[in-house]
Amino acid sequence: MTTDEALRPQSLMLSFLGDQVLGRDVCVYSGSVIDVFGRAGVGEHATRSTLTRMVGRGLLRRQREGRRMYFGLTERSEAVLRDGEQRIWEAGAVNRHWDGTWTLLGFSLPESWQRQRHDLRAQLTWTGFGPLFGGLWIAPGEVDVSTLVAELGLSAHVKVFRAHADAGMDIGAMIEETWELGELAARYEVFVRGWQHWETTTPEPDEALALRLRLSTQWLQVIRQDPRLPVKHLPDDWPAEQAEKTFRTVYDRLTPLARESAERLLDLVPVRP
Repeated sequence: MTTDEALRPQSLMLSFLGDQVLGRDVCVYSGSVIDVFGRAGVGEHATRSTLTRMVGRGLLRRQREGRRMYFGLTERSEAVLRDGEQRIWEAGAVNRHWDGTWTLLGFSLPESWQRQRHDLRAQLTWTGFGPLFGGLWIAPGEVDVSTLVAELGLSAHVKVFRAHADAGMDIGAMIEETWELGELAARYEVFVRGWQHWETTTPEPDEALALRLRLSTQWLQVIRQDPRLPVKHLPDDWPAEQAEKTFRTVYDRLTPLARESAERLLDLVPVRP
């Protein structure tokens, strides 16, 4: 695992849109996107294909101005981007304010429903749950899974409860048994190794926008895979706090240059009804 591993163009695109388009009622010229993504290591064909696919999935809208094509947000993509914004800047990587509540989800599916079982487990993992026992999964805090379960068509087979651990429960041991803490920690450590030198290094002006794009995309990928376990029950050397400090320091350092670069490179127009 390295911070240089290829980032999915759609993930980069969402970070780019969240950074440059969200909340501004503007659309961005496709040529501007191709230029910035080229600086981030994504070729023109991959960028154009990503724009087309995202239109097809209802994540982008097209707006023609003369001979140029511009792209803007839809309600769906705006909701995705608001969630990412909240995850990065409000929730953060370190869960210091856990109130002791757990969400427990139990399910019992027919033996032949292998695909449904796989899909449910995958969605639960993405939402921050870990397998306490075979059909009983647990997540810290109050997690609303009603939409997730309904979309999978499994509402009749799932039961959800809120709970607190018994006073004698070793929560730290339970966490270690339920989640792969080594993998979670490694993601933060790799992130720090890949980005820490930018805390004191100044990039070339036109490199800053693409660099900050990669930074935000990688950081969101790391924290989206973290169930935000309560820090007081994690190992003392848990690396999330240092990783978040590195992210914020580098982000702040890159921002003035990235803004200047965006003004030079991006062609934006107001959204038309």
